Amino acid sequence: MPRRLPTPAEAAEILARRKTRPAHRPPPAAGRALNKTLRELDDRFGKGAGALTARWREIVGETLARRTEPTKLTKPKSGGGTLEIKVAGPVATLIQHQAQDILARVNLILGEGAVTRLRIVQGPLTVGLNADGAKPPRRRLPPLDAGAEARLADSLAAAPEGALKDALINLGRGVLRQGR
Repeated sequence: MPRRLPTPAEAAEILARRKTRPAHRPPPAAGRALNKTLRELDDRFGKGAGALTARWREIVGETLARRTEPTKLTKPKSGGGTLEIKVAGPVATLIQHQAQDILARVNLILGEGAVTRLRIVQGPLTVGLNADGAKPPRRRLPPLDAGAEARLADSLAAAPEGALKDALINLGRGVLRQGR
């Protein structure tokens, strides 16, 4: 048997008899709570390599900015710190020759004596982006020789024409280029 719904007057009476709980106050914003702590940590340890990333092109110049990036700034308890720079390929020798200039410019931004040494690490830069935010140009692989291209076309002759066959041909070309 269906239950009868209360009339608006009865609903108002039921609600008046019940004691309601006060609404929960939302927690404070995490950023506001952490601001003071982050400011203290920033004053004590400095901004690190992140402060340099935004101005790296100014510090080392356009050419070196495309091939280098600051990765870590370590500060010992006494004396100046060490800036670790990740370098792509043979640019390490250019960085070594310009180390004093780079240190002087870094110390202009971070404060006198903040960095006294450069540590150069060769390796790949941040995946996909140059220092200016653009994708690096892709190296074009040499085309397959005519014999390999013909063997690939013969092996896929039975495949139906269309997007799948084109994708298989591109995949085959990539695999054969890597096999060289």
